[in-house]
Amino acid sequence: MDIQKKITTRYFRQKKEKGEKILSLTAYDAPTAKFAEECGIELLLVGDSLGMALLGYKSTIPVTIEQSLHHCAAVARGAKFAFIVGDMPFMTYHPSVKTAMTNAARYIQEAGVDGVKLEGGKVISKTITRLVGAGVPVMGHIGLLPQSVLTQGGYRIAGKTKDEEQRLIEDAKAVEDAGAFCIVLECIPAELSARITASLKIPTIGIGAGPKCDGQIQVVNDILGMFTDFIPKHAKRYANLSEEMKKAFTAYASEVSSGKFPGKENSF
Repeated sequence: MDIQKKITTRYFRQKKEKGEKILSLTAYDAPTAKFAEECGIELLLVGDSLGMALLGYKSTIPVTIEQSLHHCAAVARGAKFAFIVGDMPFMTYHPSVKTAMTNAARYIQEAGVDGVKLEGGKVISKTITRLVGAGVPVMGHIGLLPQSVLTQGGYRIAGKTKDEEQRLIEDAKAVEDAGAFCIVLECIPAELSARITASLKIPTIGIGAGPKCDGQIQVVNDILGMFTDFIPKHAKRYANLSEEMKKAFTAYASEVSSGKFPGKENSF
């Protein structure tokens, strides 16, 4: 499926109304964005997961806005039609609405993305409202919040108690009322995600939140098999590129060492 028309926020609302799944994936560079778009991926999230996927950090927290903008701009150069969302890093929108608006503007003006993602529910709803009012499309995010891993006590499933369940339902509604065009549900029990999805007019994008969400998103490195130490339960490997890369690197090193490469066909 080759996308040939620039996707807008309205497109995602229409897909929910039709009962069609939204196809989402993270991307951090131009070639990956280009390939994903050519294969029908409609929404590309330049996640702060780049900190762990590409930069070697132990969490998303060390990712800076400059690093994020750098990768957002690369993805925007690679994808012409997909809707691109920049994931605003830790403390780039929390201090004040003014801070959030100033930094969000950089994503739109400098990096060339189509919207931004903010973690949180009711506590961040006023910021979402102001951003949307200023013309910035916002993707919400509730459930497991990677930027709050220090206060949440690690990476844990959200919504396992009645109180947490009710809070997530209220957070989802607050994000919708604030004007977000869609919302990520991360690591939430499938039954609860299904109820939240049915209660909202805006689309839900799940990651570890069951099959009833309006769309799914995964970290590209996970589905390509780029990680060998840990595979999240919510992820499925569709390739094993880590092994293929090792084979290629080993063959290259061997041929250079033996003098087989470069050959006549590789020389001028």
